[in-house]
Parts: sequence; C-alpha cells; structure tokens
Amino acid sequence: MGRAHRLADLIEFMRSAGLGNLDLEDPASVEWWGGGPELWPA
Repeated sequence: MGRAHRLADLIEFMRSAGLGNLDLEDPASVEWWGGGPELWPA
C-alpha cells in the first residue's frame, strides 16, 4: 500500500482502501507501532 510519513498520508491510504471513517484513536481499529495519531517518529 505504501508508507505514511504523516497523518495526511495515512488518511489518504485509508480513503483509497475504502476506510475513510476509521477512528484512528480506537485501539480496536488501529494498532500503532512506535507512534500514534499525533506522534510520527523519524
């Protein structure tokens, strides 16, 4: 699918996959590794 470097990238990937209404803060919906919706480590 691709690599997201910022939240806008992730939102675009999700929209393209038909997941536009996914709650990014719900742990049942998204598993964050090394970051989160507000933290994008380099």
